[in-house]
Amino acid sequence: MGEYSFPMKNVFVLGLDPRNHRKLKNVLNAEQYNFLELCRYDELRRDGKYRFSEILHKASTALREFDGPVDAVISYWDFPASSIVPILCEQQGLPSASLASVIKCEHKYWSRLEQKKVVPEHVPGFQAVDPFDDAAVERIELAYPFWLKPIKAHSSQLGFRIHDRRDLQSALAHIRRGIWRFAEPFNAALSHVQLPTEVRDIDGNHCIAEQMVHGSQCTIEGYVLRGEPTVYGVVDSIRDKNHSSFLRYQYPSGLPKRVQREMSDISCRLVTALGYDNATFNIEFFWDRHHDRLWLLEINPRLSQSHSEIFEKVDGVTNLDKMVEVALGRAPQHREGAGEVGVAAKCFLRHWHDALVRRVPTQQEVHALEQAVPGAVVEIVPEQGQRLSQLSNQDSYSYELALIHLGAHDQHELVEKYRRCAQGLHFDLDEDQGGGST
Repeated sequence: MGEYSFPMKNVFVLGLDPRNHRKLKNVLNAEQYNFLELCRYDELRRDGKYRFSEILHKASTALREFDGPVDAVISYWDFPASSIVPILCEQQGLPSASLASVIKCEHKYWSRLEQKKVVPEHVPGFQAVDPFDDAAVERIELAYPFWLKPIKAHSSQLGFRIHDRRDLQSALAHIRRGIWRFAEPFNAALSHVQLPTEVRDIDGNHCIAEQMVHGSQCTIEGYVLRGEPTVYGVVDSIRDKNHSSFLRYQYPSGLPKRVQREMSDISCRLVTALGYDNATFNIEFFWDRHHDRLWLLEINPRLSQSHSEIFEKVDGVTNLDKMVEVALGRAPQHREGAGEVGVAAKCFLRHWHDALVRRVPTQQEVHALEQAVPGAVVEIVPEQGQRLSQLSNQDSYSYELALIHLGAHDQHELVEKYRRCAQGLHFDLDEDQGGGST
């Protein structure tokens, strides 16, 4: 027993899942925390639907009826959790970002308007688009090519690269069929905030068209505590050269330090201007090295749980630690480079066409591969007998077969470990045209 004892803190987790629960049990001072399930992850997105009002009511009732102190409410998930947590914290009198500041980040069009006030030189051209407007094709003023995305979505769902009028017409048709999944719950969230005049008519049924920009993509991770923003890491987001899908998230970033400092400065200015406080954030950028120019992609009012494993491998503690400490009103410790490896990555093994999954690697095969490649953690995404198009939370251009978490001393060793894992995972896939395997 230690010389001092501390009362346990009850930390409620909206969307608690087994993998991140294990991670939370390994944060610094974990022995002081009692992590409690506020709702399960599958409840947040049951049957492919996002039940904002239902989850808010259930979580609010559970906290109100809890027989004990509620010390913090957290979540590491995107919408709807990211917008529900501020409401719950306000009800409980807990430190948190305001709902208005969170919505300013989540509403892509409103966010762009706010970004343009602070760092206009880093904001690409954009405009709101009503996909249900018969004249939408004619109303878009941006030159081809550009991106078309819902006002609120995630994981690049219903996001399309538009190269010409035909692409645009096809994308609008897809968006009309599927945007309701995000629009209905997001409109429920919007009803809780007072929107400015220029945003009032741009609800979740709308899209945003954005000038296409290029460069090396990366993500700033940070937090704000009592008005003071802090950046604690920069993660590279590496895409396939011929597609728009991510191949891996890699930490620490390989970008020049001066570029990382500039991104950090922009990020801190932005969250301060948004009035975002007492919460974690991540902000995505492109660095166009040919013109030495930074482009701001989007602001996310949460940490990225996809980065938790790589922070733990390199720094010795997961980024979830920052979320917990800030939610309790404490300044997190910084342990940069205190982990067991010099570089880490979350890699995506992808397939580029829909297919029926005839076979996936067995648990024994995965375990043997993890033993053969030190430090590897492999997660198989599809199930045997499933079509890839039935997977949830996939982007518009590819399907995830496996997630591969790796750590290494250097970049060369990291790439070699990924190659060994990719070659060691045997799937049997029947594609729509003919068939194939990987």
